[in-house]
Amino acid sequence: MSDIKSLGLSPELHEYLVAHGTPPDAILGELIDVTREKVGGMALMQIAPEQGAFMTLFTRLVGARFAVEVGTFTGYSALCIARGLPEDGKLVCCDVSEEWTSIGRPYWEKAGVAHKIDLRIAPALETLHGLPEDQAIDLAFIDADKPNYGAYYEALLPRMRAGGAILVDNVLWGGSVIDASRDDDSTVAIRAFNDRVAADDRVEVVMLPISDGLTLIRVP
Repeated sequence: MSDIKSLGLSPELHEYLVAHGTPPDAILGELIDVTREKVGGMALMQIAPEQGAFMTLFTRLVGARFAVEVGTFTGYSALCIARGLPEDGKLVCCDVSEEWTSIGRPYWEKAGVAHKIDLRIAPALETLHGLPEDQAIDLAFIDADKPNYGAYYEALLPRMRAGGAILVDNVLWGGSVIDASRDDDSTVAIRAFNDRVAADDRVEVVMLPISDGLTLIRVP
């Protein structure tokens, strides 16, 4: 159904892993398929099924009511987060592509969560800086252009509620973070971001080997 992004797992073991968690339902499965059909190889930007299940569960565990997503792509992660929010919860999605996000909108409707999602087509930092200062964020997800990870993190951190969490995707970057021969902008930015967060005494951090690496940052 989707290409394997998890590092170090055989196709068979990955299939077993997905089958023994909450698997994608028909709506998520359709969104996986239509993303592959419409964007081709770029479909690898979509989060893995096991990560989606984790994010829905984690959203519920932290009791999130107001969430922010930086980087929506075709809407799979937004759908997963929105499903974890209560009926009156809200997810602000930041993206610059009307084309890609339009792929996901019908599936938000099908899943009955479109009323929870506020999609804003604009540079993410503009959207983040424009959020009401008195609105604390319970949960944030960063999965956008890698060189700006640090800027997104610093824009979000002061707005997080105590006990809230920031999830950051692609922190293992296909294993390139430990490949000294890789010095492209995205790889260098992710390495710097990982080092920065690991040394940040304002937060508690754990890096999880889910999909392409997912860092969980808790704000005390």
